[in-house]
Amino acid sequence: MFKIDIKGFNALLSFLRHAGYAALGPTIRDGAIVYDEIGSTEDMPVGMGDAQEPGRYRLAKRDDDAIFGYGTSPQSWKKYFNPPRSKLFTAVMDGAGFKVVEEKPPATKLALIGVRPCELAALKIQDKIFFGGEFADKAYQARRENVLIIAVNCTAPCGTCFCASMNTGPAATGFYDICLTEVLKPGVHYFVALSGSEMGKVILSGLPGSPLGDQERQEAETLMKAAGQKMGRKLDTTGIKELLYGSYENKRWNEVAERCLACANCTMVCPTCFCSGVEDVTDLSGQKAERWKKWDSCFEKDFSYIHGGSVRQTHLGRYRQWMIHKLAAWHDQFGSSGCVGCGRCITWCPVGIDITEEAAAIRASSTAGAHGSGDK
Repeated sequence: MFKIDIKGFNALLSFLRHAGYAALGPTIRDGAIVYDEIGSTEDMPVGMGDAQEPGRYRLAKRDDDAIFGYGTSPQSWKKYFNPPRSKLFTAVMDGAGFKVVEEKPPATKLALIGVRPCELAALKIQDKIFFGGEFADKAYQARRENVLIIAVNCTAPCGTCFCASMNTGPAATGFYDICLTEVLKPGVHYFVALSGSEMGKVILSGLPGSPLGDQERQEAETLMKAAGQKMGRKLDTTGIKELLYGSYENKRWNEVAERCLACANCTMVCPTCFCSGVEDVTDLSGQKAERWKKWDSCFEKDFSYIHGGSVRQTHLGRYRQWMIHKLAAWHDQFGSSGCVGCGRCITWCPVGIDITEEAAAIRASSTAGAHGSGDK
């Protein structure tokens, strides 16, 4: 482990810039902390945090100069590797037929700065889906190459966070090049830096800093422990796959369906959701056509359309599909939960539907039913 101060952190950003990386990190835009290209700490949300509750997000001024003193951004890092809209190919009239030109993503070196542990878990899931296996996505693979990940352990969980329940935080356990823990106390501001790769070791060795003392190590560990106890939400995952598979007729689905707008906000902000569709567009002359991939959502009625109509006609059916897939069926498909506990789906639901609350209600009614006092 290594200790760097604010000068050392700015030296890290300078190194990345001179090494040809596009440094992507948190910045403030449109009243929210979002991810975009940054040059120095002046571009970052210094002294700003966030207040998040179901259906509510606000920036909040802190009483210190923390750089990473917020919970989660409304955006997730997946947008850089699985963009909301991307061109797949262009077809141009060539004699009696068409010449197809496949779109190739630009070869850009990216440095992700401030990746939370829950978001590391989400990137692992996206990588498993798109990077390997039988149906690997070449465009995703191209975008994920030459990516440097600088994680930041979470010390300021927000009101909708529950990563501790999902074993994805608040401390990172790997899948990064460098991991930082921000430590602040009166008159003191520094980062505990840990390398997670050979590249990370090389970068840290070139930064101004000092070896980590026992007291500083303990301060960082104390912050992690405190963050785990300050989670705004909890989700009991004990037997959750079997619980949800056995709850298709639970009356709680009717209650949540009366509130759900099927707006798809939860799937758009989710760092693991990956459903997409394709659309073809052509110019007026008919000489050129393009095929585009764009994010889609299982909350859209047409998403489940097959010959004869949509399979899931109701809000009930679509919410039930999303939640059971996320917390149960995902285990069967990909070997893990599809939820990392970031809480975005709770914060950005216009009516404040809380996945942890819904799971708890289904568990409670199922337990009551087992004792003969549940829904008939």
